[in-house]
Amino acid sequence: MKQLKSILQSSGTHWVGNGFPVRSVFSYDTLGEELDPFLLLDYAAPYLFPPGTEKRGVGAHPHRGFETVTISYQGEIEHRDSSGGGGKIGPGDVQWMTAASGLLHEEFHSAEFTRTGGVFEMAQLWVNLPARDKDAHPRYQTLLRQDIPVVQLPNGAGEIRVISGTFSGAFGPAKTFTPINLWDLKINAGASPSLVLADGHTAALVILSGELAFTSGEKAGVGALAIFTREGEDIQFSATKETRLLVMSGEPLREPIVGNGPFVMNSEQEIRQAFADVRAGKMGSL
Repeated sequence: MKQLKSILQSSGTHWVGNGFPVRSVFSYDTLGEELDPFLLLDYAAPYLFPPGTEKRGVGAHPHRGFETVTISYQGEIEHRDSSGGGGKIGPGDVQWMTAASGLLHEEFHSAEFTRTGGVFEMAQLWVNLPARDKDAHPRYQTLLRQDIPVVQLPNGAGEIRVISGTFSGAFGPAKTFTPINLWDLKINAGASPSLVLADGHTAALVILSGELAFTSGEKAGVGALAIFTREGEDIQFSATKETRLLVMSGEPLREPIVGNGPFVMNSEQEIRQAFADVRAGKMGSL
């Protein structure tokens, strides 16, 4: 069994653009090696936006060297990028954008959601790319809710949506460069599931609502990050109330992580080159 190493509690909310009030659950600045290949996770807890006319979101900005995975729970997001990718995602949908060699993109609330207003909730995960793939061509994957398999847990414990990787014979639709399990879970109050993950892989979970109790006796609530040992093949916990969470597991890359703002590479020289390429217009335009 993978052992619980630590529970970290995120706190405080900041705005990304004018459309995303998020708490930063973790980032590569402090946990890059421990959570390898995962770099960052921002969670926008439910927030009520009034009806409006002004575009809400983040305008054109660059990325290089990794992937962004945006999970929509409530509200709608529209995306477009300089590689030609783009689309709209709503509740239950996922956007998996591979920045790789570099692009510009923008993310805004959909025009309809802006007009009507409503509750907005989303999570965005950054996934690192191995050095050999950081110069790959950018790509965009829209993973619609109906295409994401749902697996019922034994004994009525809850359900798992398999976004990437595999669980109990179900395969997630996301195409990944290295082995990545990303599961979206709903666990019923009082349930104590056991989830099997690969020995040697990084394993962590983020609580989006509710509360979990672990075999160590520790508890964790909304916005908490639980990190497990890589050794072992399963994680265990109990839900003290109905709980939603994300489980992340992946094969560590074990490569240098050098980041600056929107770029994550393997060396300072590559970071300098990324900034130079943006200034020279080499990541395209919108």
